[in-house]
Amino acid sequence: MKTKTIFLLVAVMAVGVLSVQAQALKIGYTNTDYILSRMPEAKQIESDLKTHRDQLGAQLKSKQEEFERKYKSFVDGQATMTDVVKRDVQVELQAMQESIQKFANEAEQSMQNKQVQLLAPVYEKIDGGIKEVAKENGFSHVFSQGVLLFATEENDISDLVLAKLGVETASN
Repeated sequence: MKTKTIFLLVAVMAVGVLSVQAQALKIGYTNTDYILSRMPEAKQIESDLKTHRDQLGAQLKSKQEEFERKYKSFVDGQATMTDVVKRDVQVELQAMQESIQKFANEAEQSMQNKQVQLLAPVYEKIDGGIKEVAKENGFSHVFSQGVLLFATEENDISDLVLAKLGVETASN
């Protein structure tokens, strides 16, 4: 009899612990790309990045056109050039090519840096919104939609985050 009572007591405690743990675990997910695309800052960031890309592209194009002019001039006039002048022009053309390649690499890095600079504050704002929504709605875990294999729509908190950030959506 005593064994049955202990067993029953342990079983009741185990069920109680499991139900408390099940209640404490509430999982949600969100799509930060969707949230970003709906934020008013997104259009300005896109515009700023396009302006930066266009400026760098214009500089690169100018450098390439200058190289092409010098190369064409070299090709057209090399028959009348001395060997010393040919070598000097070839060295100059090689240096211009290297300079263009270096500029292209630096321009790509500059674009990446500009994107990070512009997006960092927005992602911090989104992260803050996600944390506030999670706390207010009792979510113990919030995942990015990109890593989920399956989730129900009711656990998507993206529109809640947008509402928290003051962004209008179709559902609010």
